Amino acid sequence: MKAIIPVAGAGTKLRPHTYTQPKALIPIAGKTVLSIIVEQLQDAGVSEFIFITGYLGEKIQDYVKETFPTISSTFVNQSERQGLGHAILLTKDVVQNDEVIIVLGDTICEYNIKEVLQTNASMLAIKKVDDPRNFGVAEVDEEGKIMKVVEKPQIPKSNMALVGIYKISNSAMMYDCLEVNFRDGVKNRDEYSLTDALQCMIEKGEPFQSFRVLNWFDCGHKDSLLESNATLLKKFGTSISPDHRFENVILVEPVSIGKNCEVRNSIIGPNVSVGDNTTINYSIIKESIIGSYADLFDIVLEESLIGSDTEVKGETRSLNIGDNTEIDLG
Repeated sequence: MKAIIPVAGAGTKLRPHTYTQPKALIPIAGKTVLSIIVEQLQDAGVSEFIFITGYLGEKIQDYVKETFPTISSTFVNQSERQGLGHAILLTKDVVQNDEVIIVLGDTICEYNIKEVLQTNASMLAIKKVDDPRNFGVAEVDEEGKIMKVVEKPQIPKSNMALVGIYKISNSAMMYDCLEVNFRDGVKNRDEYSLTDALQCMIEKGEPFQSFRVLNWFDCGHKDSLLESNATLLKKFGTSISPDHRFENVILVEPVSIGKNCEVRNSIIGPNVSVGDNTTINYSIIKESIIGSYADLFDIVLEESLIGSDTEVKGETRSLNIGDNTEIDLG
């Protein structure tokens, strides 16, 4: 079993943060989106990983090699973003007809991974959504068998969205379908879709079973990222690096505070994640994510996303600030 994790996207909906940081490395609940995905798969017994990189791909490589030195990791570059189907097709020579589990690099879900991996059939993760038009959509029978999948239909016949986890037992057929679609120019919204290849497999007789995820954490927008951060902090619990310097600090749990942080005369929490080497003084911060090497002074922040290498001074605001920024609100 090999895991394929596509992380080539530019993350435009999380700008300005993704100008300097891949979306998969955005901090959340004291971890990163990518680290949570890899750790879930590792815990289920997966040891071979294929990362599809592109934009800021060298940061992904450096992070994986430093954070997960024991896994078998291969990096495949998608130089032109032509859709998820095109990205997966690039991994054909590495996979070599093995079973694969594909987990999108911005998809954090709670589900029984071991049970999914041990099932012989191909499986697709689904979750009921209010408006499925911006997702791949699965039509499912009463026994959970997937009868049809459609990418972003204007008139959906189902409200079951594909959440971005695909366990493929017959990878040879998947790559055959991807190659046919690529050769014939089968596109959806000017991109090669993985969903179209899955539908090709269904039409060829490959059985797909659905499984529902318990929770689906959206990390694609500021507001949903902050909400997911709060939920995961409650799940993981408070985490404070022993390498810290606190003076006159009130913590309202849950919080996550990284290594070598200096916090003085401040109230932190609830639901705050602070990166490494950050300094906070005379501040009140809640419901926020603060990057590494940030310097916050005399500020009240709520529902804010602050990038790394930032300096913020001033008064009460709700902010969405990218890396390498200096702001004085005084």
